[in-house]
Amino acid sequence: MHGDHRIYYEVHGDGPRMLLFNGSGATVDKSALLIGVFAKHFTVAVHDQRGLGRSGVPVGPYTMAEYALDGARVLDELGWDSCLVIGISFGGMVAQEFAVTWPERVQKLALLCTSPGGRLGASYPLHELAELSPPDRAAVYLPLLDTRFTSDWLQQHPVDAALVADIAGRRSDSLSQEQIRGEREQLRARSEHDVGERLAGVTAPTFVAAGRFDGIAPLVNSETIAALIPDATLHVYEGGHMFMVQDRTALPDIFSFLSQDSTEVAP
Repeated sequence: MHGDHRIYYEVHGDGPRMLLFNGSGATVDKSALLIGVFAKHFTVAVHDQRGLGRSGVPVGPYTMAEYALDGARVLDELGWDSCLVIGISFGGMVAQEFAVTWPERVQKLALLCTSPGGRLGASYPLHELAELSPPDRAAVYLPLLDTRFTSDWLQQHPVDAALVADIAGRRSDSLSQEQIRGEREQLRARSEHDVGERLAGVTAPTFVAAGRFDGIAPLVNSETIAALIPDATLHVYEGGHMFMVQDRTALPDIFSFLSQDSTEVAP
């Protein structure tokens, strides 16, 4: 669509305009269920971030600024001057970068299970998991998703066990060598995310949400984000990195925040 690579995007739903930044390795196709939930309340623009899905895989290395610019280009393509912005995990990192670069384009901001990066609080270095054997990787990853996740816990909590199985199934999807390179470039860029010193430049009302038992983006990182953004509120939920599914109060809270006084709709 722009520059040296194609950005694949879709628009779903009807209501206030929203730009959704997805998490690590997540594509439009893999996030269809979540997109559908948001599309019941909003006009959702969502794209495959560079290196993933049906977007191009340009030559790396990638930067967080480039990921944010891709989001701005999607808005330009749609003719949206501004909108609601929501970022999940890695997408929350990109959303922070977007909001400090183009504060005038953000009506409201929701940052979910994410981190400011750098010395003020980095998320777990997921790129290091690639060096582990599959069994070792699984053993490390489970308690990162939720620090309570042990074999005994999952046996006693079938809903959480189903979440873990769903994630494992998605990760088993076959990827081309180019897509594998794209995912690795994303994880490398993620490891260099550092926006904390600039968060005072966010001007939009901001909803910061964290899972109490998140091992990837620990609660303290969301506390830091909420303290650094002038008009931010922190919301803590009973769950881990997937708290939006684990705690039934999370999504209604997010919808309520984003919907209040949001009257801008797509033509």
